[in-house]
Amino acid sequence: MAFENNEQARQQIDVNYALGSYRFKTRRFLPEKIFYMISDQRKNNIGSLLKQEYKNRVKRTHPWNANLVIIAADHPARRVTEVGSDDLAMGDRQQYLGRIVRVLILDEVDGIMTTPDIMDDLFILNYIFKQKGGISFLDNKILIGCTNRGGLSGSMYEMDDRVTAYIIEDIRRLGLDGAKMMFRLDLNSNMVKYSQRTIELCSKMIRECNKYDLPAFLEPLPVRRGSDERYHVILDSKEIIKTIGIATALGGSSLNIWLKIPYVENYEHVVRSTSNPILMLGGASTGNPIDLLEKFEKGLGAGKNVNGCLVGRNLLYPGFDDPRAVALALSKIIHDYESTEDAVKFLAENRGKEMDFLSLKIMGLSLTSEEIGYL
Repeated sequence: MAFENNEQARQQIDVNYALGSYRFKTRRFLPEKIFYMISDQRKNNIGSLLKQEYKNRVKRTHPWNANLVIIAADHPARRVTEVGSDDLAMGDRQQYLGRIVRVLILDEVDGIMTTPDIMDDLFILNYIFKQKGGISFLDNKILIGCTNRGGLSGSMYEMDDRVTAYIIEDIRRLGLDGAKMMFRLDLNSNMVKYSQRTIELCSKMIRECNKYDLPAFLEPLPVRRGSDERYHVILDSKEIIKTIGIATALGGSSLNIWLKIPYVENYEHVVRSTSNPILMLGGASTGNPIDLLEKFEKGLGAGKNVNGCLVGRNLLYPGFDDPRAVALALSKIIHDYESTEDAVKFLAENRGKEMDFLSLKIMGLSLTSEEIGYL
């Protein structure tokens, strides 16, 4: 009977979702003309101006006292560009940035974790938007700098994950709100020595974060190399619990450590393995946002130290759907503790709205689909 009830509930959610013929068009939200304004600014020796933009950003007074929805946008820096069957989806910067901004402008989205190139793109676009009379979409956002991206996907030495993006001093100097780091634990090959080096590297960065009282967002993942020669996360609660025990003992003090952990079966056991706050990660895109919403609803109920999500591809590339609408639905679950069924209704009601947020202010135009082709 319980199985039948679950099946009926899922069927009702699918009915409420009702994507139909809708297709999200990134160029409708971020036209090429606006995208290339960022390139023009980059050629104009904008460095000193950007320093002021970083310095003058309005920061949250109490950033950590509520559940969080944070965008993860650090994948391309590690040679990861695929989404589903599209090997280069995140390799199109106009598409990628457009989807990021589409979500980040929402009050219901708390911030972003990303690398220096994308962070600079966001600050430049925000500057252009403000010059045209817009209100900063970066004020009161949590901005987290990603550090070690040197473990390049597909490399023989992928576990040797060196710091190639921000260093902790960069994050402090720019006034960002935290540092993200990752180690992956491969115990099944001779690459384990590189996992151990990366663990030590994370330990040193956590010590630096402690020195500046910066939150350290640590993603500790047990992995195994598959027959395809690629590393895959071991989505097993026992392995994740053991890896969390390593993670929270790093760096002299655990007081600034936040964990980024995937949702798995028996998540209540995973959550009880630590007293540190946890943000759920989304993983590879399934193309169906209902999967993500259901997973996070379950995860949020697993323990009081599950404090939200840090999610990338599943949010930014939700199949054919609108990332903004999916983010609003996700916020309903994370911030308001609503059910997936109610969140999906909200998603369907908000699909495709405010597509001219940027073009109306920057270009003075509300664009039709046909007009985009001329810009």
